[in-house]
Amino acid sequence: MFSPPQLTNEASLEALIAESHVTPVLIFKHSTRCSISSMALNRLQNSNPPLQFQLIDVIVNRPVSNKVAELFSVYHESPQILIIHKGECVYDASHLEIQPREILQELQTRNS
Repeated sequence: MFSPPQLTNEASLEALIAESHVTPVLIFKHSTRCSISSMALNRLQNSNPPLQFQLIDVIVNRPVSNKVAELFSVYHESPQILIIHKGECVYDASHLEIQPREILQELQTRNS
């Protein structure tokens, strides 16, 4: 099972944004207190083909989570997935809308 790296500070967020100018990147906002978030995380970790993403624990790393909402003008929810491409949020979904197949299709669109 894929164990995602965690975004824990603004420097790592800035590095991820820089990476998005080369290839689209995924951010998953996760709440350890929410069963829906745990279910969405499990689906992402077990997706086929595997999705690579970075995780923000919204309980422990609230400032980073808030910075993501501010930078990309996306209302905070958790669970929430964001695709960042060329420094902008081009896709977001939350709760039961988080579907690995749709995310993969969106990534393939951005990579072509």
